[in-house]
Formats: sequence, C-alpha cells, structure tokens
Amino acid sequence: MARIEPQELGKLLWRCRRGMKELDVLLTRYVEEQYCGAPAAHQEAFRTLLEAPDMVIYGYLLRQHRPPTALLSSLIERITGRAFDDGYYP
Repeated sequence: MARIEPQELGKLLWRCRRGMKELDVLLTRYVEEQYCGAPAAHQEAFRTLLEAPDMVIYGYLLRQHRPPTALLSSLIERITGRAFDDGYYP
C-alpha cells in the first residue's frame, strides 16, 4: 500500500468541507479514520466523489439515491456504515 503524504491528506480534508455539516462530518471522518487503509480503488473513487455536487453526495450518503457503480456503492457503505450503526442518522 502506498504511503499517503500529509499534504495530500490536508488537501482531501479541505475538499471535505462542503458547507453542509452532515457531509463535513461523514467525509472528514472517512478521511481521518479509513482513507489511508482503504484499497486504492476506494481512494480513487473517494477523490472522484469529492468532485460531485453537494446534493448528489448528500443523496448517496443519506441513501436517498443509488450510486451509479458497485465501486461507489461500496465506498458509500464504508463512509456511512458507522454513522448509521452509531445512530447518527435514523
């Protein structure tokens, strides 16, 4: 597994600031807790996800819309899994 540079993590954390607290919390927690240990495909999918509009990401994370690919669905499950388990969302 490739080492992630602190500068890259800093940029990702900055890109996780979306202006919606729900998105900020979930995306930031994913970067801080899972991104470095995630498979390269999930890391790439996450960087691509951050290019999407807030409302698209919001729809995926709150399970209102189905992601278009199995890889993105798997990533969304990794991001939201603990949030739903912890009761963060109903």
